[in-house]
Amino acid sequence: MGKIKLNNIRVHAQHGCLKEESIIGSDYRVDLEVAADLSKPSQSDQLKETVDYVHLNNIVKEEMRVKSKLLEHVAKRILDRIFLEIPLIENAEISVSKINPPIGGDVESVAVVLSKPKP
Repeated sequence: MGKIKLNNIRVHAQHGCLKEESIIGSDYRVDLEVAADLSKPSQSDQLKETVDYVHLNNIVKEEMRVKSKLLEHVAKRILDRIFLEIPLIENAEISVSKINPPIGGDVESVAVVLSKPKP
């Protein structure tokens, strides 16, 4: 078993419950970690036998473009799609952070973390 991590994927998106958030948008950070059996690709050196992190990054960027009120909803959509499209993955954990959230205080970010085993 091994892990592949995508750290600090930065995107601008329109998530949130406030009307302004869906218009102006905010900056987000996404961190993703997936677990899979990487023994075969570690020997073969073949991309087709591993989890392609370009594919993972594209899933994150595409799902972040779809407006949601809650970060929980965005995170679940990303996890669901990862398991649908990449059968090699056994477990995944995602953190979706809103940078400088509009919550009336000096807060660097808020984050939602979800993890899910292969269905």
